[in-house]
Amino acid sequence: MKNTRLAIVTILILLFISSFIRFTAGSIKGTVNPPDGATRAWAVSATDSFRSVVNEGVFVILNVKPGNYNILIEAKPPYKNAGRDNILVNEGVATDLGEIKLER
Repeated sequence: MKNTRLAIVTILILLFISSFIRFTAGSIKGTVNPPDGATRAWAVSATDSFRSVVNEGVFVILNVKPGNYNILIEAKPPYKNAGRDNILVNEGVATDLGEIKLER
């Protein structure tokens, strides 16, 4: 009985401590070509969505939870939207997509 109580107390303490441990968000960055061809970049998963403005062809989406995302680049006319699928974001890592070329 004493061992059972000790085990339960230990589990409760570990659960309490683990509730204060937070993940370190990742980020997604990249460039768009032509630099003035897009307005926003989106990262969309089954449960979350994040966005960033595209400034002079550069975007950085911050505070992204770890997981798989589909990326959408919202283009200005006469360009078409562009995207990338199944982009893995890891905890505390900046995922670099490189250059995304927009088509007319």
